[in-house]
Amino acid sequence: MKIIPLAADSLGVRSMATYVEAGATGLLIDPGATLAAARYGLPPSQEEWDALKRANDRISAYAARARYVFISHYHDDHFRSDPASYAGRVVLAKDPRRMVSGAQARRAHALWTALEGQARIQPADSVALTTPDLDLAVSPPLPHGTEGTTLGYLVALTVVDYREHQRFVFASDVQGPLSAVATAWVIQQRPTTLYLSGPPSYLEREVGTAAIDRSVDNLRRILDATGCRVIMDHYALRDPRFAVRFERLWETGRVTTAAAHLGVDTQPREARRDRLWAAVRKPPAKVAPSRFVPREARRAARGGRSS
Repeated sequence: MKIIPLAADSLGVRSMATYVEAGATGLLIDPGATLAAARYGLPPSQEEWDALKRANDRISAYAARARYVFISHYHDDHFRSDPASYAGRVVLAKDPRRMVSGAQARRAHALWTALEGQARIQPADSVALTTPDLDLAVSPPLPHGTEGTTLGYLVALTVVDYREHQRFVFASDVQGPLSAVATAWVIQQRPTTLYLSGPPSYLEREVGTAAIDRSVDNLRRILDATGCRVIMDHYALRDPRFAVRFERLWETGRVTTAAAHLGVDTQPREARRDRLWAAVRKPPAKVAPSRFVPREARRAARGGRSS
């Protein structure tokens, strides 16, 4: 089984887009990529825009190879709004009628409407599917962070390749996991490789140190119970102190970033945005980020275009 992160915070953009392949079966997971509109009061740097274009190019290239597409939830960094990315494919997407509300519900409705007649889209929640090369099993809705979160719910995916005795679990924005329910579900899946969003320590003042420490403890529980390898990225890489803050995880030798999984340098550009702008002779004034974001670039950031 090939597990290829296509875009990630450690690769310079907000994303967990991943391509999985076994035999002749290709699966594209969470094919979205965005940039934070503002960080440290600053808009995205040119390095981030360049990384976003590269990310969208990779996602487009691998979308052409995929037979199946999985969407865990409807935050902009986890799906594309462009129907061309899904045309002719089987799309397993979070059920828009179940535990989805607010902006996510509006985005879900727009996507499902756009894909009518373009793709075979079906609710993913708790679904099991057998392909010629892989078995797919989707979780029930899990919290996007803590139980009762206002950020909504997502579904996680288990991909099983029996020929190679591999079990890949993709648990996007479980944030550590923060939830005991999400932790128990992951352990139950017995992953050999787990890819998840790390704890949101860049928001530690808001969520509290106890919550971040609990996330780390939960991931250590998963490691001890399953012996799996972990790709931890996304939220965790937005903290400029990530190397030190998560030392208890890195020191196990079994936790790495998406970039390190690919064998390339970890480049968390959002966390370093202040330093990237500091290298510019005339950095922008700290005003509303929309002033700096061209219309076409905003569309690209939503995944609507790859160019």
